[in-house]
Amino acid sequence: MTNTAASQLLCPRALVPGDLVVVAALSGPLHAQYAPDLERAVAEVERMGFRVRLAPLLEAGRHRWWSAARPDEIAREFNGLLRDPEVRAIVAHEGGQTVFGYLDLIDFDAIRADPKPILGHSDISLLHLVLYARTGLVGFHTDVATSGLGGQWQRASEARREDLGKLYSTLLTGTKPIGALPASPSWECWRPGRAEGPLIGGVINRIVLAQATPFALPLECFDGAVLFWEEAGGQASHVWNYLQILRHSGILDRISGMVVGVPEAIDGLDSPNGSPTLAEIVLDVLGDRDIPVLGNVEVGHAGPNLPMPVGVRAALDAEERTLSLLEPAVRPHAMTGPVG
Repeated sequence: MTNTAASQLLCPRALVPGDLVVVAALSGPLHAQYAPDLERAVAEVERMGFRVRLAPLLEAGRHRWWSAARPDEIAREFNGLLRDPEVRAIVAHEGGQTVFGYLDLIDFDAIRADPKPILGHSDISLLHLVLYARTGLVGFHTDVATSGLGGQWQRASEARREDLGKLYSTLLTGTKPIGALPASPSWECWRPGRAEGPLIGGVINRIVLAQATPFALPLECFDGAVLFWEEAGGQASHVWNYLQILRHSGILDRISGMVVGVPEAIDGLDSPNGSPTLAEIVLDVLGDRDIPVLGNVEVGHAGPNLPMPVGVRAALDAEERTLSLLEPAVRPHAMTGPVG
């Protein structure tokens, strides 16, 4: 496999007001009781200045087992969106458990020919990693539509929701680096230091599982990277084991820094019976590696997400609790082809 991601970053062209954004079922189904959340998500995207269309498979109540449809059906619809020149961005309606089923059916040539922002997290973080590995495409690790924009965003303060909307809009339309992401009191320095490198990450179990497939990121993609990850559900011991796998694979010896998202519903963390904190688990596996670690950042399932564009260079100062995006995630309209 050609190491595209390590050599060339493929940035989508910047969106402009009125561009078409499609919300699609790239993994899990839309349960009927969450249809109002999807409507609220559509309104949030429209407030950013874009037109919105729902993809056909995103039909309330439609499902196959735990998925919105068969993997080949999802791939067919996804590829159609990738090939449609009117579609300028794709937002996953939700995460789920399906992306592994259609990795081998994705039209990577369509992505290279017309790269578009694909937004989402959870199972969609696997999609970001694979598309980055195969094409160099910047992955937009952001909130999904239904449970994110239409759910968690609605439970945030009006000021927070407005700030997030501006941040997401700038990410999609701005051709200058965003700079420092808005920090919050939850951010913690787990190991001091500074690092600068491309952002690589997602749900930690998806990072680990992706590396066991033919779609794995070449190890050199992790050279100097700022690894960000989060986890939702499962056991604290699972997280410890995932980190051990990253250690055995050599990834922890290659990265320059680490950003850890707020944990969500992980059993066995920081309980009265002497269970470890997430910080203790991370530092236990890192050992004496001189890697700065910033913890409890708003990345993942625990609440509204800060954008973490996969492949874009970032600067981390754990002691100062700052994380800055040093490059834009999109390119000006006049530019064509990959950005080296």
